[in-house]
Amino acid sequence: MKKILLILGMMLFCSAVYAGQDLRFIYINGSNVNDEKMYKWWTESVEKFHPVLKKKVEKDKKIKHWVFKDETFTVEEEPVLFYWGDKSKADLDFVQESLLSSKNLSSFLAYKFRDVLTKFLHDAIWVQKSHNMRPILNELNEIVKNEHTQGRQSVLFGYSAGTFITFQYLLNKVRYIDLIDLAKIYSKDETAIKFIEEHPRQKTCLNALEDSGLAVVSADDKLVFFKDRKHFKESYDKLDETTELVCAPNNSIKGVINFASPLVLFYSDISDPNVELTNYNKYLLKHIFENDMFTLNINYREDPLGFPAIKNATYEQLAAKTGVNITNPEGMVYENSGVWSGRSFAFAHTSYYSARKIFPRALRKNLINGYRLQYDEEYRAKELKKLEKEYEQL
Repeated sequence: MKKILLILGMMLFCSAVYAGQDLRFIYINGSNVNDEKMYKWWTESVEKFHPVLKKKVEKDKKIKHWVFKDETFTVEEEPVLFYWGDKSKADLDFVQESLLSSKNLSSFLAYKFRDVLTKFLHDAIWVQKSHNMRPILNELNEIVKNEHTQGRQSVLFGYSAGTFITFQYLLNKVRYIDLIDLAKIYSKDETAIKFIEEHPRQKTCLNALEDSGLAVVSADDKLVFFKDRKHFKESYDKLDETTELVCAPNNSIKGVINFASPLVLFYSDISDPNVELTNYNKYLLKHIFENDMFTLNINYREDPLGFPAIKNATYEQLAAKTGVNITNPEGMVYENSGVWSGRSFAFAHTSYYSARKIFPRALRKNLINGYRLQYDEEYRAKELKKLEKEYEQL
């Protein structure tokens, strides 16, 4: 009996010593991946790229130190390829049929320009529409929840228009909304505020506020709460249940890596203070820093569709700018759209996966630099001087 207990004790000790973070990399396709040829290109590209990145990340001591706080971590052998191109194909076929009917009515160059424009931009426009985006977010969330139940955190890789999905996923599925703070800011109803204070709920996400019936997002991107007392109370009572159902579990997302990203071109109101919904980005930012998450936006300098997403700054600067209080930060946000690819501008956008030396090296370097900017005093002092000079030249 003593031997059995001793063996069990040793097993528990070893599991405590060697327990680390397990990660699942989830790759999300971009625009123009609708037919069999493009689907094959994307899947084969990811399957060749993933083992190279896995090896690069796992063996790096600086990533282990800065990103994982010196804890052991493992990237799963098999990536998840999250494909949504088939969902837009029917609508794309309709557009192409309409385009074909104009072939004999237009000049050849005008027709070909429309054809190219349709192939490259249709999906990016299609996926922005909320009735198309929401089912995709729900499907992605089921994958994230499944990984979480198996003890794994997810890292989302958004390529090109796939960055729209990662952006909307964080905005709508992550539990960063504190109802008490929200009510005090956006509601003048003292009775409702008092009721929320007396009946606190766990933090929730935007989709849960809608699905519970508490609020709706209006056409002008405002979160409108229902004023009927009975309806409000009934919806509020089931909010925690709805949160568990439709939101990402806490600590289920380790980070997001966006690349070849035209996000700000299509979501140019992302920083507009007059658009209420985008104001929630500051609460999301607070959540990322306080919950040891990261977001990295990385583009080739030659990529004509790779747009910078943010200006790099320390968490103190971001807190001062947004007006939120960031306490005990551990996460980071970072951007680099100046990575040299060695490709011409015509091929740079589609060469991230094929550049299996350049791109993993760039990811590794910028992931580390993002954390060092926040938490390495010597490095941050040097970088802040450099950033000040860059901003002066703008």
